Amino acid sequence: MNVHRFDKTINGRAYLIEVSSVGPEWRAQIRRTPGTSGEHMPFYGKTPDEAANLLTRWLLIANGRPRTEG
Repeated sequence: MNVHRFDKTINGRAYLIEVSSVGPEWRAQIRRTPGTSGEHMPFYGKTPDEAANLLTRWLLIANGRPRTEG
């Protein structure tokens, strides 16, 4: 399986986004880690970067302030 990983810091909180190929599309999800919820909806894009950026944009909106690092 082809997996891309993106480390993002959004409003001081670290996220590891994993993007994997699903047929002709790419699916981005927050990587499950012990003690965290796996209840996040996936985001799909035509490229790994597009899928990761869609998820990042949603996290920015969900966290209320548009500031990213990494």
